[in-house]
Amino acid sequence: MKRSQVPLIFLLAAFLLVPALAEKKPPVQLATVNFLVVRDENGKPVRNAAVVLHPVEDNGKQSRGGIELKTDPDGKANYDGVPYGKMRIQVLAPGFQTAGNDYDISHPDEEITIKLKRPDKQYSIYEDHTNDKQQKDQKPQ
Repeated sequence: MKRSQVPLIFLLAAFLLVPALAEKKPPVQLATVNFLVVRDENGKPVRNAAVVLHPVEDNGKQSRGGIELKTDPDGKANYDGVPYGKMRIQVLAPGFQTAGNDYDISHPDEEITIKLKRPDKQYSIYEDHTNDKQQKDQKPQ
């Protein structure tokens, strides 16, 4: 065997052995997540609400990336191919408070219902609030 062929044989052997010795990763489990977005006060569906999904890392921080879905007229949205693990889900709709929570995706089919609330009355420093304190101090009879 010629001297120039020896390094070539070792190089070829290394390329063949490395993939065989590499640790195989388990397949990523994926789920189908179905969302239902309704009004808190009467349970009616909220159409055209934005449902935003973000993966959450082990340390609790939100990962980069994510996906945004829109609800249909029945308040429903779904997404196939969500990896198992923690997901931060936020729902935004005009005229409602933003809702958000972390969910653990651990089943092939997940059903998530989100109830949106109307915003509370805003407090203004320009209004007279002298009666507010008196009303709180009065005990109901």
